Amino acid sequence: MTRPSRTSRSLSVAAAVLAGLLLAAGCGADGGSGAGGNHPHRSAAPTPTPSGDPAEQAAYLVRHLSDAELVGQVLMPVAYGYRADSVSRQAAAHNRSIAGADTPARIVRKYHLGGLMLVNEGGGDADPTAETNPTSNIATPAQVRRLTGGLQQAGRTAGLPMLIGTDQEFGTVLRIGTGISPLPTGLGVGAAHDPKLTRTAWSMAGAELAALGVNVDFAPDADVLGGPGNTVIGSRSFGSDPTAVAGQVSAAVGGLQGSGVAASPKHFPGHGHTSTDSHHAMPVLTQSRAQLDAQDLPPFRAAVGAGSWLIMAGHLDVQSVDPGVPATLSHKLLHDVLRDQLHYDGVVVSDALNMAPITDRYDGGQAAVHALLAGDDLLLEPPNLPAAQHGLLAALKSGQLPRSRLVEAAQRVLTLRARLARFDQPAASSVHSSGHEKVARQVAAAAMTVLRGRCSGPLVSGTVRVTGGTEQKRAWLSAALRADGVSVGDSGGTQVALTGYGDTTADLSPGAAVTVAMDEPYLAAKVHSPTVLASFGATQESMVAVADVLAGRARATGRSPVAVPGLPRSAC
Repeated sequence: MTRPSRTSRSLSVAAAVLAGLLLAAGCGADGGSGAGGNHPHRSAAPTPTPSGDPAEQAAYLVRHLSDAELVGQVLMPVAYGYRADSVSRQAAAHNRSIAGADTPARIVRKYHLGGLMLVNEGGGDADPTAETNPTSNIATPAQVRRLTGGLQQAGRTAGLPMLIGTDQEFGTVLRIGTGISPLPTGLGVGAAHDPKLTRTAWSMAGAELAALGVNVDFAPDADVLGGPGNTVIGSRSFGSDPTAVAGQVSAAVGGLQGSGVAASPKHFPGHGHTSTDSHHAMPVLTQSRAQLDAQDLPPFRAAVGAGSWLIMAGHLDVQSVDPGVPATLSHKLLHDVLRDQLHYDGVVVSDALNMAPITDRYDGGQAAVHALLAGDDLLLEPPNLPAAQHGLLAALKSGQLPRSRLVEAAQRVLTLRARLARFDQPAASSVHSSGHEKVARQVAAAAMTVLRGRCSGPLVSGTVRVTGGTEQKRAWLSAALRADGVSVGDSGGTQVALTGYGDTTADLSPGAAVTVAMDEPYLAAKVHSPTVLASFGATQESMVAVADVLAGRARATGRSPVAVPGLPRSAC
């Protein structure tokens, strides 16, 4: 008879333990997740702890996991391909190069992973933060739901769902971009100045992610913009006022987590005061400690107060706290500031470890060890999964990595998994439903801001010609104008010029009667259009909102969340 492996034996024990815990808590054996997947073996379990509290469940479980299984809990890599068990040759080749296995499901099982990332391919003008991804595992909502279902079958630990995360910030950073109910940029949500609406919006977004099987969103962006020259974060931020951003972050966290999706505000301790992109080099933050506390930390304090289940650390050189060391690898920042000063007790997740500030300094194994020692509990996108696993196990064996630190990190991750097990997966039909679309339209309308020009009545007359932007954006706005009774032509008439992400002064139309800023509003200040609008979004819903204001069917009620030289926050 074949003797079961240590992994099989330990997982069987763990399954029995958690089955007893979950049954004692009054839950089903699948932890109440409502999603598909294998049920743990319902064998007799040791006497369970007296409650079904997620932290107690996790504390009980870590005692029965092997070292390799504990290491698996703290690793959250990417695995390419559109299905869990069958992928293209290209995806299989990429998977072998980073993980030594062909398919996402095999990678999950091989490394006992507690979590996995969903990404899309970089390139073009969409999602500029995706440039480190050579291919994708996201296509359509239906495909994502099938993929996540297969991943959960491969990755459940004793009935607990694995973490499946993505970067769904909306605006320019949008991993799942089709077939969902879109929101405008962070600045657009900030322009509405309505935290209640923000919570509603992110509750809708969370419900759609949950329906697709995504239970971790590396959002919202909690960075406070330092001014027009701080261009990296741009419209991903809610604005430049720390107090206002803090309120928005708190609302977004509440909305997401109320829908069963863990929020992860980022990039601690704040990426808004820099023009350096941390994908390519490490930004140096020169604020004094007092300025950091006053300008950058308030949104993270708000996130802690809102009970955020994760907070993401950024690859940032914070000169006033730990000069020369990325915040991701800084014990002073992650422990002394985040844990001790801000009193955070949730999961600290690193920004992607495949980014230049980390890969330029450390190999995969060293980076993983340094990150865990610094205080990260979950290591995002290690560039070489075998190296990360080997480095952590070797450091554990040598004593460089205390076992207590690994257990602490794994326990936090398992606590999150146990917490998420309490939520049912919404039906697929809830994605892009009429109710969700209504919320998306409401937020887009609330973001509309008049920066120059009249505040009521039609803002255009006669035939309108739409220029700038992409063909899709022009088509959406033209169709919406026609629906509002405005004549639209291809030449002559009143010019309405769109400006969006990545545009420069060369893309502006100085003679346009109306200029519409779909992203940051700074560029719009360089034109002399008598009417300047900011939609802070380039979705179809945003273009409908623009048309309604131009046609006089709606009044713009937003107020710019950032100061624009030469333009008021709102002309109305």
